[in-house]
Amino acid sequence: MNINRNNLKDSKSPYLQQHANNPVHWQTWDQEVLAAAQSHQKLIILSIGYSACHWCHVMEHQVFEIEDAAAVMNEHFVSIKVDREERPDIDEIYMRALHLMKGQGGWPLNVVCLPDGKPVWGGTYVPKEKWMQVLAQLAEMFQSDRKQMEDYGENLSRGIQQSMLISLQRSPFQIAPSDLDEQFAEWQATFDKVEGGSDRAPKFPMPTNWNYLLEYAVIHDKAEAMAQLELSLDKMAQGGIYDQIGGGFSRYSVDGLWKVPHFEKMLYDNAQMLALYSKAYRKVPKDSYHEIIQDTWEFLKRELRDDSGAWFSALDADSEGVEGLFYTWEANELQEIIPSADWALFAAFYNINEWGYWEDNRYILLRREEDRDLAERFQISVDSLKLKKHRWKELLMAARGKRIRPGLDNKALCSWNALMITGACEAYKTFGEPDYLDRAIQTASWILESQSHGEHRLWHAWQDGEAHIEGLLEDYAHCIEAFLVLWQVSGKEQYLHQAEAWTQVVLEEFEDSESGLFNTRPHSGESLISRGLETQDNVIPSANSVMAHNLHLLGLILGKSAWLEQAQQNLGHLKSSALNYPESFANWSRLALYMAHPFHEIALIGAQAPEQAHELFKELRPLEFIFYTPEASDLTPFKGRYQANKTLIYPCQSGSCQAPFSDLASFKKEFKGG
Repeated sequence: MNINRNNLKDSKSPYLQQHANNPVHWQTWDQEVLAAAQSHQKLIILSIGYSACHWCHVMEHQVFEIEDAAAVMNEHFVSIKVDREERPDIDEIYMRALHLMKGQGGWPLNVVCLPDGKPVWGGTYVPKEKWMQVLAQLAEMFQSDRKQMEDYGENLSRGIQQSMLISLQRSPFQIAPSDLDEQFAEWQATFDKVEGGSDRAPKFPMPTNWNYLLEYAVIHDKAEAMAQLELSLDKMAQGGIYDQIGGGFSRYSVDGLWKVPHFEKMLYDNAQMLALYSKAYRKVPKDSYHEIIQDTWEFLKRELRDDSGAWFSALDADSEGVEGLFYTWEANELQEIIPSADWALFAAFYNINEWGYWEDNRYILLRREEDRDLAERFQISVDSLKLKKHRWKELLMAARGKRIRPGLDNKALCSWNALMITGACEAYKTFGEPDYLDRAIQTASWILESQSHGEHRLWHAWQDGEAHIEGLLEDYAHCIEAFLVLWQVSGKEQYLHQAEAWTQVVLEEFEDSESGLFNTRPHSGESLISRGLETQDNVIPSANSVMAHNLHLLGLILGKSAWLEQAQQNLGHLKSSALNYPESFANWSRLALYMAHPFHEIALIGAQAPEQAHELFKELRPLEFIFYTPEASDLTPFKGRYQANKTLIYPCQSGSCQAPFSDLASFKKEFKGG
């Protein structure tokens, strides 16, 4: 292998392709490159980012495209580029290293490692002069005081491994509703009660947290929780973080007002926001939520959908080298597009004023006023305002369509596509529109046909028709979750059986025998300097918390007591963390919510079961898992219970079923659940 040239041109990742013409001799992460670093005894520069990352682009333009900076890197280092979305397992380990070294992280993630991959220095965006100074110092130290660097690298690697350890709890799991009330009381102190979300900047949509808060508010009848949830959903939808014209959410806002987004749009955000607003609509059926769901769905289909059934990963923040250029407007542009008779109303509606002003004479379209209030102020009907808004959006979409578009990251990730299945199924539960279910089924078929490679094994990534990179825990966990909800809404048992088969793979290939939790990578896969084990929920819930939910549901449905016990045990390990740090363990808290209250499986059997199940799906019933079959089935909850010419509803708890209800009305009236 020739490490004295840039070898990224043959890589599949769009992010790596962005760096294929840099003068830096970039290499991909593989064992041959790592062996070459060992053989040549060169330090490694490991630079991790992703295609939609604004500051990754900035560092490329200011550092990696500059000849003298590249010369230093090429002379003294083996430089490796990694797409964090392709290799979240590598990113997890070296991000922990950066947090241990600096107390914070971000992207681009730049780490200098010993030839064996142990990290010795880390940073994020670094200006060129400082970058060259740091590299020179490290290269000199490697020659003059190598033992000190090796000792530091060894200690830091040990720290990475220790940071992934958790305190194991072997005592019987117990949690009470009052524990969760105390948790909420503490959590409230972090809420922004004016703008929603957490009281800090930047502001991230955190669908995992708000999903838990929604269910907690419903189960505990907690008005304060529901108010904070609604405030957050309303403010996010009105802000610049939401694309008011084309639909879809950006990754975060740089301020505390949801105003100025970091303009990249990620599939994982929008899949989860689709699910969140769909669930919230079942409790709070606001027209604005319905509009957000519809427009976000149309955005996803229009801009991130492949004909194969897969969904692409992201849209860049930049176009023509300028952040947000595609999404923002100069006032004179808008005045040329919007009919003059509408201008005053339009400008008030989208805040073409000091509130919506951003920079460089450009405005971010955003909302601060409800439709009914604005209509009253301008003395028009709400229906007339809605018609005008629809026309404005058509005009602006047409104008925006003539602009140079942001770059598309057209790789498809198995785990993120599973999130899309779940999001589409939640929208289907709420509205019953066939398009949601049809496309969820198409994506499931793509996973089975393109991302599966025998014995129920999964690939992680897909690019231009080719799957690659062995499946990680996140792929299995989210696919199991997605296929469970797809079985739930479609009634097709093959999805349940596939979820069960993938769970067996997870238990065989990922389980940590000491804790019962699961490693990031399969046992039979590539070895890194540390075996990852992630338990904290973030914007995406941790794969471990998702697997705990999967084991809980599958254990109940299939009568597998060992899986139920493992879900309970794994939650027990994280109980203290979940109660004390709800923002970082919200998906674990959601499982604790189910275990603190009576949780029921609702099995519907008979010809009318699909229609009756879908009536129940339209309600938010978080302590019930509803599923159905229109015909006889050997599945444990259904076996021996089918009766011709009848539809029966069986409420079950931990596999033990009550006498059935013979009609939906009596079930709704008489069954009290938890």
